[in-house]
Amino acid sequence: MIWIPKTVWADQSLSGLPVGIAGDTALRIFCTPELSQYRAPNHRLLVERARFHLRNANWKRIPTPVGEIQTYTFEPDRGEVLGTILVSHGWTGEASFMTAIAEPIRRAGFRVVLFDFPAHGLSSENSTNLIDCARATAFVGHEYGPLYAIVAHSFGGLVSLVASEGAAPISRGLNVRRAVFVASPNRLSQVTADFSRHWGLSAAGQQAFEQRLERVGGRPIECFSIARLLNATGCEALVIHDRDDSDVSFRSAEEIVEDVEAAELIAFQGFGHRNILFAPPVMRMIVSYLVRAHA
Repeated sequence: MIWIPKTVWADQSLSGLPVGIAGDTALRIFCTPELSQYRAPNHRLLVERARFHLRNANWKRIPTPVGEIQTYTFEPDRGEVLGTILVSHGWTGEASFMTAIAEPIRRAGFRVVLFDFPAHGLSSENSTNLIDCARATAFVGHEYGPLYAIVAHSFGGLVSLVASEGAAPISRGLNVRRAVFVASPNRLSQVTADFSRHWGLSAAGQQAFEQRLERVGGRPIECFSIARLLNATGCEALVIHDRDDSDVSFRSAEEIVEDVEAAELIAFQGFGHRNILFAPPVMRMIVSYLVRAHA
């Protein structure tokens, strides 16, 4: 693992490094959730509070090629299960942050499976990437499937669709016909551009960083797009986004529905990127969509 100079932490910038080293360093930072600029300063306190809501779940660890993945299953109260919903958190998050959304879905009659990505929550590893998170998602989905739908927040949207597509190195993709994306970026290139601006990467440094990501992903970075993957998989989608989201532009949601005939956009305002996960109107919209699709 590449050593990160102290000056990088002091200046919060990669601008003074040679291009190759800047690309290597950017990749390490990008693939280490603990180092992400999106991680809340009070992350540990938030985790302590959120994990309380996992106490009634069935906990199970699943061995996968990308580490041991911690899963949490909530069963519905009624005898007949309408289907299994896989719920995917975002980058730097964890399953416990998704329990507010999971509970109304469970009450509607669905079995809800949450899980921690590699290097997140209680799963193993210290670093990860889009592909390894997708491989973990595919393993969890097959363990608890068949799946009725996936509900994903932020970066988890891209992850879930890569898992559904099933391209190498994922050995078996998920057969998911519908999905809900909450505050998800459309393109990975949007994420890398924001990251590069934050860390002061030059144009050449950003190119070197993205080339390293392409080697990890095994294909051009442009291939990682929710709109493209939705069209490739034939999955229908509900896209939920807040106009005041300062982490992922509302334009991402507009791009998805412009390019995907089977995608529906519901816009909110005033919740932002994280609080949207706890907004009752959002929860009602998700449950309504899932129940309506089941009818």
